[in-house]
Amino acid sequence: MPLPAVSISQAQQNHAALAGQPCPDHVTDVLAPERCALARKNISRWSSYQPTALYPLGGLAGEIGIGSLFYKDESTRFGLGSFKALGGAYAVQQALQQALDAQLADTTVTLDDIHHKRYPELAGDMTVVTATDGNHGRSVAWGAQRFGCQCMIYMHEHVSLARREAVEAYGAQVVRVAGNYDDSVRQADQDAKDNGWQIVSDTSYPGYMEIPRDVMAGYTLMTTETMDQLPGDIVPTHIFIQGGCGGLAGAVCADFWFRYGVDMPHLIVVEPVPAACLYESARAGEPQLVNIVNESLMAGLSCGEVSLLGWQILKAGARHFLTISDAPVAPLMQEMANGARGDPAIVAGESAIAGLAGLIGAMQDPALCKDLGLNERSQVLVFGTEGATDPALYRELTGTDAKNVTTSSNGS
Repeated sequence: MPLPAVSISQAQQNHAALAGQPCPDHVTDVLAPERCALARKNISRWSSYQPTALYPLGGLAGEIGIGSLFYKDESTRFGLGSFKALGGAYAVQQALQQALDAQLADTTVTLDDIHHKRYPELAGDMTVVTATDGNHGRSVAWGAQRFGCQCMIYMHEHVSLARREAVEAYGAQVVRVAGNYDDSVRQADQDAKDNGWQIVSDTSYPGYMEIPRDVMAGYTLMTTETMDQLPGDIVPTHIFIQGGCGGLAGAVCADFWFRYGVDMPHLIVVEPVPAACLYESARAGEPQLVNIVNESLMAGLSCGEVSLLGWQILKAGARHFLTISDAPVAPLMQEMANGARGDPAIVAGESAIAGLAGLIGAMQDPALCKDLGLNERSQVLVFGTEGATDPALYRELTGTDAKNVTTSSNGS
């Protein structure tokens, strides 16, 4: 079966990128390696933790003409089906530790205390709140349930009922907001201030920076796992990563820069056309706001406002920004589910496809392929950031239930 055609709608080189240079101090100031190490240490202690699989997709690599392709499959992460399980829940743990430590002046409250619910009454009096398109809210709700606090989740009107119900399953109260994701962010922020709740957002903005650093630090467990799982002779030459608000892409960029230094892979950010806030920021050289009129099928990437922390990293570390339409999403989800060309069958959700679509689209555009330095020797890494987080939509787009997709090859 031939690969679907993928058209790159827009491409922007980042002329400010520090290619071939060591990780600059301002990146470590944004996301300190020590902060990332603390997150990895604590999350790896949670019950049911295990690394997710890294799959080599040799058949697909050969089809598109690159040396190798690796796919990090987050569809099984903590049973939540998304890499977001790492960030939001860990930020809840951090927020509770800091709040309770401040309340108990004569006692030092640790992250381990929160993990073991040693102050259930105090934790139960706290409420965490966030806005979400689905996956981050599920992580925050799961973290609130795990660590024993109350939870309010704000969802804009276009978020599906299945994603709402998935959040409510963890005991959270859902508030619907008219408009788009950015409208829900503003409403959640205002209500948190009015009610004395603790906001736990995965995007950063003026006056709100520390908790998003913990969210991003949590994400680096995924990237560090990936680097440890890669074959010993493989240093990726390219990473295609989803955009969104930029928190994920910034965390991926920073952690790989920490490890590989001057050999930092060529990082390409891929976004949906209707929500290309990072692409527009790269064009302008500073953060830009995009008013989302039409929601993308890639719901988790439908963000119009840039995370300031993510942008500070990506401005230095991302070398290209691409945009794609929704057209290739369903065909590539089907491609992954079918396990064609001898590659494993994988449950890939709508937002999981973006990086892979960007890679395929670039390889189908000779001029862009040359600009990105892609060739038959390239070692490429993509992140499958979610599985079937909306089972009904997954069935509609692929023609099968996720439970029918059986991975036929073991990951690293």
